[in-house]
Amino acid sequence: MDSRLSQSTQKPFNVVAWWRGSSRYAVSYLLLTLLALVSFAPFLWMVLASFKPLEEVERLNPFPTVWHPENYVKVFKQIPFARYYFNSVFTAAWVTFLQCLTSAMAAYAFARLKWKGRDVVFRLYLATLMIPGVVTMIPNYALMVKLHLLDSYQGLIVPSAFSAFGTFLLRQFMLTLPPSLDEAAAIDGGSPWQIFWDLILPLARPGLITLAIFTFMGNYGSFFWPLVLIKSEHLRTLPIGMLFFDTNYGRQTNLIMAASVMNIIPLIILFVTSQKFLVRGIQLGAVKG
Repeated sequence: MDSRLSQSTQKPFNVVAWWRGSSRYAVSYLLLTLLALVSFAPFLWMVLASFKPLEEVERLNPFPTVWHPENYVKVFKQIPFARYYFNSVFTAAWVTFLQCLTSAMAAYAFARLKWKGRDVVFRLYLATLMIPGVVTMIPNYALMVKLHLLDSYQGLIVPSAFSAFGTFLLRQFMLTLPPSLDEAAAIDGGSPWQIFWDLILPLARPGLITLAIFTFMGNYGSFFWPLVLIKSEHLRTLPIGMLFFDTNYGRQTNLIMAASVMNIIPLIILFVTSQKFLVRGIQLGAVKG
């Protein structure tokens, strides 16, 4: 009797509500799938074009009639691709290291230390984000001339070693850490530098990884500043070196695409392997501000 009563009191299955909910999910997944395909289409075209002969690149047929993997070998024969690749990785790695270090130190001063005018200075420093990089290119170039850093690795690295965005990102992350940590470390005799290096910096690891990923990916593909600063061939980065395939005598689009595929694959691997750290760092850094 009780089982019959419980069955009679159960709500009937609502087919209309189930259909509406399922249709919403289906439409959402369909739209996301279409957006993913649209976003993936240029990359797919780049890969397919890298295996085509030059005369077939601009044809409507997306697939090559005859596959030419030797295009990748031609890239290494026509330009010192390995040297350009090393220059890009070397400068991006140094910029990433210095920017993470300087941003972490500045973020610690703005988030954990108390000094007069701290918030005003931070707002002024943050306002530099509204200045386009093209505007500061001429002053930076004049400064490199004064410091005799033209056509050098130092000239590529030093101007990008500081970042207002990195300082903001790490400051927001450090604000989520309880102030009692600093107080306990200070009671134990820790200096501000020891608190920063031994306590705050290890706890800010997710934010540092996030900043490192953004910085490396942004500087690895830098184009305008190396184009202005570098004159020697052995110092050219990969985006500048690929200009060899676009000359007054013609554009070798198939070789440009082959070089671009080899250029972008490390970034894809970096993003995929570090995606969870990237999402976690952004989420934790957005909790308090």
